[in-house]
Amino acid sequence: MGLLTGALPDFPWDTLTPFAEKARAHPSGIVDLSVGTPVDPTPAVVREALAAAADSPGYPTTHGTAELRQAVVDWFARRRGVPGLDPAAVLPTVGSKELVAFLPALLGLGAGDVVLHPSAAYPTYDVGSRLAGATPEPSDHPAARLADGDVGLVWLNSPGNPDGAVLGVEQLRAVVDAARASSRPVVVASDECYAELAWDEPWTSAGVPSILDPRVTGGDLTGLLAVYSLSKQSNVAGYRAAFVVGDPELVARLLEVRKHAGMIVPGPVQAAMTAALRDDEHVAAQRTLYGRRRRLLKAAFESAGYAVDGSHAGLYLWVRPEAGGQDSWATVADLAGLGILVAPGAFYGDGEHVRVALTAPDERVAEAAARLSGA
Repeated sequence: MGLLTGALPDFPWDTLTPFAEKARAHPSGIVDLSVGTPVDPTPAVVREALAAAADSPGYPTTHGTAELRQAVVDWFARRRGVPGLDPAAVLPTVGSKELVAFLPALLGLGAGDVVLHPSAAYPTYDVGSRLAGATPEPSDHPAARLADGDVGLVWLNSPGNPDGAVLGVEQLRAVVDAARASSRPVVVASDECYAELAWDEPWTSAGVPSILDPRVTGGDLTGLLAVYSLSKQSNVAGYRAAFVVGDPELVARLLEVRKHAGMIVPGPVQAAMTAALRDDEHVAAQRTLYGRRRRLLKAAFESAGYAVDGSHAGLYLWVRPEAGGQDSWATVADLAGLGILVAPGAFYGDGEHVRVALTAPDERVAEAAARLSGA
């Protein structure tokens, strides 16, 4: 009863409503850069695979088809520098958010267990901890915190939402080493769903490293999970298409619970995921599109007196007034006066920045840039 009546915070996006109304009142309409939902068409190769698998009268497999799991393994080898993963250690999920929300509970964490997550972070890391009865704790130095022995799960997010921060191999390895030196078993889960959207060096050339990278793991995946979503790189947010991969024993435990709970990705969606993972061309095209929007918005914000911090990868700009010191809600209000809706950093544990999504259509992005230049 307590879980449903007070353990969770209010849903943050509801508090943005008055600012959305203010932005809609602009004579040229709202430019919504708040949520970050894809707006570009789902690639034909993905839609065709979905349609071809639409005659799907039987129950799909919870573990995912052999073709999908092999496509994930091949993609990690080809795009993430992680060869030799075990297809049995791949598990499709109904989007990545449900896994983030339920992983602490699925791992059996509860009262007395601490779940670490980045200080500026997607709120669902916190919510998932509370759902399990565990204690969420923001930390930007998890390796040092792990010495205390009460941490059961560490969430990493690279590239980060909202700030676009990227963790290098050495930083990832430090967390893995600390987790393995802990007096209790610790799971390190890395949310990597923006890894294909790197904008700055060295990540554009070297790629964003994964928690499963051999340079991080030393060839041992024990206690490690990588979480990935195709929503952004393939414009399939409506498909709820994601997966987790890593430690075979951990994945087997998750699979067993998900079988009992009926947490299954639909068969046609599994076919679409397989096609998406096998085709790099549409991802490159989408990256080019987001890169163009990013350059335009970044230049416009900077010309209007804002600083863009971090934002090395991902789908967002992490923005604040250059002079500093202004509350994020005041910046939301300022931009809503221009008809531009953004998300306050307060949603993510930061009181100064706002998060600006790159996911509006080109015409709306150009309109936002024009309004900022005019301001």
